[in-house]
Amino acid sequence: MSEALMAEALSDDDILSTAEAEKVLGDVAARLRGGEVIPYLGPAVVAMSEPSIPLSPEDLADFYGKKTALPKRARGNAWAAAQYVEGQKHRATVVAYMTEAFGAACAPPPLMTYLASLHLPLIVDTWYDDAMRKALASETGWGEVQGISRAGIGEERWYRFYDAAGHEAKAADAETWKTLLYKPHGCVAPAKNYLISDADYVEVLTEIDIQSPIPPIIRDRRTQRTFLFIGCRFHDQMLRTYARQVSKRSAPPHYTIIEPDVALTINERRFFAAENIIPLPVPLARACDIIMG
Repeated sequence: MSEALMAEALSDDDILSTAEAEKVLGDVAARLRGGEVIPYLGPAVVAMSEPSIPLSPEDLADFYGKKTALPKRARGNAWAAAQYVEGQKHRATVVAYMTEAFGAACAPPPLMTYLASLHLPLIVDTWYDDAMRKALASETGWGEVQGISRAGIGEERWYRFYDAAGHEAKAADAETWKTLLYKPHGCVAPAKNYLISDADYVEVLTEIDIQSPIPPIIRDRRTQRTFLFIGCRFHDQMLRTYARQVSKRSAPPHYTIIEPDVALTINERRFFAAENIIPLPVPLARACDIIMG
């Protein structure tokens, strides 16, 4: 059923009070420390370190708009903006723009450093910066898998693995890593992989429902685990699609931290209801304090 036809949506009465949400988050944080919960990070997490990078898809679209004159249909939409640049110029220009946008020094905020110290089996980070990789740098026994573009470059794979030093690795190597960092949309480091244009996502979305673009090791490590979405919004269909597919066949209910004063869209409310995601209205800074104990 399409999202447009989904009738069920969370009402205000379905959402916990902040006091109730804080108690639930405390319980979820305890399970996180035990490796039972997978953190799924959005750009609002790295925003806490105030880096000089775009901090939302809308910010990224604005960045593209400052680099080139965009048609009306592409303004405000990062995926369409990147597609326009790719079509008018070259894929190399898209890569250059993304590297410029995310190449600034990006220090990991305390939450990322804390998550790195837990040696979790899986951390999902959905933005293009390398702050989580930097947070893991002082730890041992970890590696990374990133989504990659297949549009126009003859790539036969959906993803690539990298060890802690940034060298390309094999899927078999990842089986030995205690912690796996998953960057489903790619990352500026170590190899400038970016899933960003409409063409990139057309490739992925043709098969994402049958899970081909999701690495088997991710499918394995999410089994019997719950997801905690931190610093994420789901007001865009692409963001909802990825969250749905990455968390597929795991162990709901899942949880998402939302700012108490942010109005959820109807599609977000429907998404939470459909995917058994419990919104926790706790300010992000306070939520991080609870998670870190």
